[in-house]
Amino acid sequence: MTDIVSPLPGTFYHKPDPNSAPFKSAGDAVAVGDTIGLIEVMKTFIEVKAEAAGTFSDYAAADATPVSAGDVLAKMG
Repeated sequence: MTDIVSPLPGTFYHKPDPNSAPFKSAGDAVAVGDTIGLIEVMKTFIEVKAEAAGTFSDYAAADATPVSAGDVLAKMG
């Protein structure tokens, strides 16, 4: 199991906007560089990208919740 961690503090989002599907769902293939979520810091959105390839397991952090740097955001198998 590989963890995807937050690179910085902010608010974590699973989706690019409220009306879209999440970036990844359980069982989805993940390639290096795939966006798995967004972190909002002072109205700026930073993409969280996978640093390893694998299969997406689930989000560990809830959608639209505050996270700190180093918090686990998602898990890959």
